[in-house]
Amino acid sequence: MRQLVKPHGSDSLNPLYVEDDAERAELLKEAEGLPKLLVCSQAAANAVMLGCGYFNPLTGYMNLEDSLSVVEDMKTSSGLFWPVPIVNVVEDVSGIQDAKRIALLDPSVDCNPVVAIQDVESIDETTDEQMKFMAEKIFATTDVEHPGLKNFLTVGKFFVAGPIQVLSYSYFAAEFPETFRTAVQIREMIEKNGWSRVVAFQTRNPMHRAHEALVKIAMDRVGADGAVIHMLLGKLKKGDIPADVRNACIREMVELYFEPNTCEITGYGYDMLYAGPREAVLHAVFRQNMGASHLIVGRDHAGVGDYYGAFDAQDIFKEVPEGALELKIFEADHTAFSKVVGDVVMMREAPEGHSKEDFVFLSGTKVRAMLSAGEDLPPEFARPEVAKILMDYYQSLPAQK
Repeated sequence: MRQLVKPHGSDSLNPLYVEDDAERAELLKEAEGLPKLLVCSQAAANAVMLGCGYFNPLTGYMNLEDSLSVVEDMKTSSGLFWPVPIVNVVEDVSGIQDAKRIALLDPSVDCNPVVAIQDVESIDETTDEQMKFMAEKIFATTDVEHPGLKNFLTVGKFFVAGPIQVLSYSYFAAEFPETFRTAVQIREMIEKNGWSRVVAFQTRNPMHRAHEALVKIAMDRVGADGAVIHMLLGKLKKGDIPADVRNACIREMVELYFEPNTCEITGYGYDMLYAGPREAVLHAVFRQNMGASHLIVGRDHAGVGDYYGAFDAQDIFKEVPEGALELKIFEADHTAFSKVVGDVVMMREAPEGHSKEDFVFLSGTKVRAMLSAGEDLPPEFARPEVAKILMDYYQSLPAQK
């Protein structure tokens, strides 16, 4: 059997979660006497990703120098390829100013338990100009209405840097026990299945027939042994489908419409950045860390609104230095059901003569309106079992006035 791809930046995966129960209990006891810092949701999610091994080989939060280097050149000051700063940015550091070791409190869980202990190597204060520079590089816009940029510019300007020991997976393991998996667990699952060539599919939405077909097309084209559907379980923007509903939809689709033992459903604890191309590269890094050989990158991958071109997230991989990533991307086109072919196809591969009217398209707005009104989605667009789950969800919502 072929070997799995190596983790990014090291020969072995180095998750930062403290697995030993006794050691973790000792650290939690120590945390009681340490200065406390309530971090933002993104910093807590960064800790979870570091704990899971997804952000291998990082050992903690980046300082300002590394962050500026990453946004400018997609590498840290030491030369490690990395596309997006992994940081702990806060508004007030008065309570930790002279501390060497601090307890990080989780804002996403009741009573704000300790999510990690951090050794404080530096506290850097940024200027407004530096924050705007980083935001524009990450999100490719200066529009303060961009949800990711707005979040980045409003959490504070003090970068608290240093290695961490992760003591909790926040709410993800408890709320999504069937789905939340670490990079370590996914590598073990892939090896147990006897797979080595593995396609990863990123999603923050329920999967309809176009997504289902895209995974199957990618598997066939790259000769994959299996696919891992890897869904985001963290915070999204207002109006997006909640993780538990997405999870139910995807599980139903895979159970009914994929061959047995060809597809695994997993999730990861992270907040969506909506950073388009830069986030696509981050997705590639942590899919390599979980053992995937290929990542499907489709139309407007990790985008929002009209901030990015349809295939910007594919084009950015041309800027990735040779050898920086072992994982390969599968460049996908927009997929839709063709009335001429009688199946879902990638639009660039549709037989000559196709017009827009030959495809079954539904906008997100139209889908929401139909389901809220109790109207069935066309079977060419959505599997009926998936549509039923979504209809039940939308009809459970309070009526919009």
